[in-house]
Amino acid sequence: MGDFNLALVIVAIVVCIIVFIFNVYLLVNYQHPDDANQAYFPKFVVVLGLSVAAISILMLPADVANRQACQHSIYNGACNLTLPMKDLWLAVYILDAILVFFVIPFAMFYYEGDQDKSIGKRIKSALLWVVTTAIVCGLVLGILYGLVGKVDFTVRHLSSSTTSFPSTWDYFTSSQQCIGGARQCSAYIANSSSEKTWTMRTTFPEYVVALATIIGSVLFSIFGGVGIACLPLGLIFAFIRRPKAVITRSQYIKEATDLGKKAKELKKAADALRQEEKSGTKGRKWRKNVKAVEKELLQLEDDVKALEEMYPQGEKAETSWALTVLGYLAKLVLGVLGLIVSVAWVAHIIIYLLIDPPLSPFLNEVFIKLDDLWGLLGTAAFAFFCFYLLIAVIAGAMMLGLRLVFITIHPMKWGATLMNSFLFNVGLILLCSISVIQFCATAFGYYAQATAAQEIFGHTLESLRGIRYLYKYNVFQIVFVVLAGLTFVYYAAFGWRRRKPSGRFQLST
Repeated sequence: MGDFNLALVIVAIVVCIIVFIFNVYLLVNYQHPDDANQAYFPKFVVVLGLSVAAISILMLPADVANRQACQHSIYNGACNLTLPMKDLWLAVYILDAILVFFVIPFAMFYYEGDQDKSIGKRIKSALLWVVTTAIVCGLVLGILYGLVGKVDFTVRHLSSSTTSFPSTWDYFTSSQQCIGGARQCSAYIANSSSEKTWTMRTTFPEYVVALATIIGSVLFSIFGGVGIACLPLGLIFAFIRRPKAVITRSQYIKEATDLGKKAKELKKAADALRQEEKSGTKGRKWRKNVKAVEKELLQLEDDVKALEEMYPQGEKAETSWALTVLGYLAKLVLGVLGLIVSVAWVAHIIIYLLIDPPLSPFLNEVFIKLDDLWGLLGTAAFAFFCFYLLIAVIAGAMMLGLRLVFITIHPMKWGATLMNSFLFNVGLILLCSISVIQFCATAFGYYAQATAAQEIFGHTLESLRGIRYLYKYNVFQIVFVVLAGLTFVYYAAFGWRRRKPSGRFQLST
């Protein structure tokens, strides 16, 4: 038993190192050239945040493996040799909350501060915002914890009569398992009045995790519901809208000239908005125009990329076109595979969570059978489905950010991602990772039963006073499924069409 847990600790350490190296690789390749050799503190926060998010997702499979370590214990106290998963869960999610609500906002305020100011003034300004936020959050958390920081468990009072010790065990059968006159357990004959509410105060760390989970669940149900459909369908329709052939040189010159004109118009509009900002006339109209310029800039960048794909240049033009074709084929394959996973997720939510009693354990049984084939196969599949939800959340945020005025656009582009966009998306990932874990612990409750995660996110969270009804009536799951269905209908109706930029900056047809 001890050897098993030693191996589990070694695997956990190796995985953490791999996750850290991979996140550094992502940062180096996604960062904007303007951030090279500077902004080291935001970069540290980005790597730390991504590592915490990835490790928190991997902790649920580790929790399942940790439970299996003492599943067949043969002596008293064998389970004391396992990892303290409950303490690890609370530590990771307290760190998650600190990063989301304090460290990342500080890094964003510092990074976006006036570059003309000294470092000390930028730090002072960022600290002022963060300290104010900390005081407000501390007061709100303290008041809420003092007033409603309790859990209400619904219990049933059971009782049974006594009888003399039997001389033979034939007295008990499969149909008569209890003693007494009716020879039935009182659980079968108890009326509804025997149900009572058992109230106890939860710990403050668990309460902080629970509230962070609620905030993340709202974002997760919206962004995740949209993303679970738009992630695979976006890849499939990108293949459908792909350039079918290389354009002529005259067509390229015409389109490039038009794009150059539109870029000048866009720069002129951006300069005008910058002058308005300096004059202090920022208002709702100004923010709306900034949003429109950001959208047009992203669409202009996409048009430039599409034009480069349709007219590859240089000595390796044919190779570049071949890679473009292969890239769109890869999108089709990944889109089809993603669609299968998305359909499996939605079907599992309906079959296992929304229908009471569940029609089938569905994916729970799949993971268990994969574990029977090879010990880590089911665990790996389990981790993949959890990670897929996180990716769907980011895809949903990107899609809604391009279409809704009140959502800020923070695109992630290879070699062109500024640190503020990095920090925003890392904060979103961290906030939603708590909800993803809670969602997976509930959706795969049969596979992840008797784990520390289920104790925290199942029993405590779903019985917390004031918010337990959101989980009792499956509000988040229903919103998730409804938005997934609406997004699927939207893509089926409009996804096959070529995108036309809205506003003044439109690519000629």
